[in-house]
Amino acid sequence: MGKGSGGRDCGPVLGQAPSKIVAWRETRGRLRPLGARFEVPFGLFGLKRCQGEDMRALFVCGSLNQTRMMYQISQHLTPFDTYFTPFFCDGPGRLVQRSGALDFTVLGGRFIRQTMQYLTERGVALDREGRGGPYDLVVTCSDLIVPRRIRGAKLVLVQEGMTDPENLAYRLVKTLRLPRWIAHTSTTGLSDAYAIFCVASEGYRDLFVGKGVRCEKIRVTGIPNFDHCESYLENDFPHRDYVLAATSDMRETYKYENRRKFIDKARRIADGRPLIFKFHPNEDPQRATREVERYAPEALCFSDGNTDHMIANCEALVARYSSVVYVAAALGKEIHCDLPEDAIKRLLPIQNGGTSAANIARECLLLFDGGLEAAWRGSAEDFANNLPRLPSRLWGRKAAR
Repeated sequence: MGKGSGGRDCGPVLGQAPSKIVAWRETRGRLRPLGARFEVPFGLFGLKRCQGEDMRALFVCGSLNQTRMMYQISQHLTPFDTYFTPFFCDGPGRLVQRSGALDFTVLGGRFIRQTMQYLTERGVALDREGRGGPYDLVVTCSDLIVPRRIRGAKLVLVQEGMTDPENLAYRLVKTLRLPRWIAHTSTTGLSDAYAIFCVASEGYRDLFVGKGVRCEKIRVTGIPNFDHCESYLENDFPHRDYVLAATSDMRETYKYENRRKFIDKARRIADGRPLIFKFHPNEDPQRATREVERYAPEALCFSDGNTDHMIANCEALVARYSSVVYVAAALGKEIHCDLPEDAIKRLLPIQNGGTSAANIARECLLLFDGGLEAAWRGSAEDFANNLPRLPSRLWGRKAAR
């Protein structure tokens, strides 16, 4: 067990050293090994139910980063029939969403278009707004809005990346009990509507506990997309040894930003080195390009492309308050951003070789009576002996809600 703020016992911190396991499936009444399919600590993610219908899991997506996370986690949850939906809300918010007024958020616009394109390309099963429920398990990257339709399931919250600073909006939401979405991601985790909350690092565990999140619900699993940054070093981005300025979408989300000041800062830091601007996916690329051409005509601009690969090839990163900072920190890059250096080191996501998705899937399975981990004791023979003790919940009988 990990220790949170004040030395309290919290949820476990999953080990970073992966170990091979054996996945099994029942075929014609006999168990046979499928080989070491997963490089993860302790899991049994190859396990399938052989009687009745599979349990059902819904993955609530959002931004492209969130959608990629959900997809990776789903690949390790083979006991479930998996379905996906873009982020959604209910009540009066649905009317606002349908009007297009929320297109600058994950509830509409390019976010939904990118999500649907990603999911369609992978041929996953779609269930828009979870209308085909009920579901046994729901996995999401945001609890700023928790629709009533998914509250009956076991809900797993996964941290998506860096959370917004605790500003005036955050304090007003906490004090006056206003809707969490007003303070954006600074209020992540405060719904307490989930069974467990999977976070990026022990530093983030302490941060969330300090905000009031229940320590016993937190699992330090690492988070997909930020847990194996070394892999980004192998890429085909043609440029090298430049200063990368990663812009924000502050203006698109109705926050103030002095873009000329940011551009001037990037030019000073570059100091003769090549300068590249990578625009935020939610930003107006035409406006952003005009601004760079006006104030930094020597710089290159990219509105598309893999930001992680661009960071891997740069000498220095200039950003505001963004998750891309963690990729740069994990790769030892020179960083200029709004987050203090000590905070970056403290909050840096665990680098576990890309096993976070499997870690999260393991925690999801353990919500169902905890029988899977108990059945595993280090060898295929032990697993086979313990198989009859697995909870019937996982072998064809739906649990009462």
